[in-house]
Formats: sequence, C-alpha cells, structure tokens
Amino acid sequence: MQPDVPTMAPAGTAGLIGRARALIFDVDGTLAETEELHRQAFNHAFARRGLDWNWDRTVYKDLLRVTGGKERIRACHARLRIASPLPDAEIAELHRIKTARYAELVAAGHCPLRPGVADLLAAARRRGQRLAIATTTSRDNIDALLSHALGRGWAAAFEAIVAGEDVVHKKPAPDVYLEVLSRLKLPASRCVAIEDSVNGLIAARVAGIPVVITRSLFFRDDDFSGALWVVEDLTELDRKR
Repeated sequence: MQPDVPTMAPAGTAGLIGRARALIFDVDGTLAETEELHRQAFNHAFARRGLDWNWDRTVYKDLLRVTGGKERIRACHARLRIASPLPDAEIAELHRIKTARYAELVAAGHCPLRPGVADLLAAARRRGQRLAIATTTSRDNIDALLSHALGRGWAAAFEAIVAGEDVVHKKPAPDVYLEVLSRLKLPASRCVAIEDSVNGLIAARVAGIPVVITRSLFFRDDDFSGALWVVEDLTELDRKR
C-alpha cells in the first residue's frame, strides 16, 4: 500500500466539512462503485463489435489511469500496436453500446450508492450547503446512476453538474472543478471535494479545493498524499463529527 494521509481526521477537518459552502462530488467510485459495471459494459461492447478484447480487473485498473471512456478505448488499442488506430466512428459506436449496457446494469439494481452517500447528501441539504458534481464520466452515465438511486428529479438537488463532455481537458486537469467553481461563484477555499482517485485528488487540489478521499475498489491502495482526509466510506464523516 502506498503512503497517504492517516484515516484519523486532522483537527478541525469535520468542522471544515460541515462549514463548507458547497460539497463537490466525483461520481464513479465515489457516489457508487460503478467501475466494475463499466468494465463489464466495455467487455460487452467489445464482444458485440467482434473484438477479442477482454479487460480483466488488472487491465482495467491500469486503464483507469486514462480518464474518459473513449480515451480508454483509444489508449488500449494504441498499446496493442497491431493495426492502425480505430476510426473515431468505431470508438463512438463502442462507447454507445457500452453506455447502453451500463445503463441496463444500473437499472437492474447492480450498483447502489455507497454507504454514507445518501446520508451525507441529506445532511448537507439540512445544513443549507450547496451540492455539485465534477466528473469525467458522461452525462448519460450520471443520469443512469442517479435516476435509479435518487429518482428522476435527482438533478434538482445539484446546483452545478459538470461532466466530461463539458470541458476540454479531463482529470487530472482541473477543468471540471474550475467550471464548477465558476458556476457556483464560490472561492475554492469555501468548498470541499469528495473523490476516490489520484487523478481526482490532483484535479481538485490544482483548482485549490480541499479534498476528502473515500477509498474505492480500484483505487484504494493509491498514494493520497495531499488529501485532507482519507476514509473507507462516507459514513465516517458522520461518526467523527
């Protein structure tokens, strides 16, 4: 396991989270353990298009260093070095099939919210905190997950929703966080980002936002040096307040 900040909250951390004007959430791995479903959906798309690719968990964990589904497909093909690059249209079709399969898996109940997420969202609303999403996943993926978990009107709870297609550069670039701050019209110091990956941690910190890490399936052993606090899941935020 890589070194990271201790799981015990530094003095004042819980209070900082409670006093923040806004909580900004990543989606994949943070709100729900979606990455395993994404992996299965990618493999489904490859089979549908006649590709003999199969991303096991080890391969997929490595590919997760590349942010964005289409970018991940392109990176995988480039590593094979066996043919000319896949046309953009083929990558788009693979991604369309994958996204549809992911939505089916979510709708079948295979991906509930992680422990503590619903309670934290409710507590933040009671405190009058503003909520936002900053993610590199697509709006279709966000809607598939949160429509099932929070209901069709889920988007009304979030004042800013910035997805991968809304920015030029994806995490670890800070673009999604800078766009959220712009829409909220808040300084970075008055917000807290909730993330699960090093790419997310870097993106938020470059934007100047303090970060709480919730360990997830694919990134739990990463080096989270620079995070404000690292927890196993978001129930710890309530227990240590």
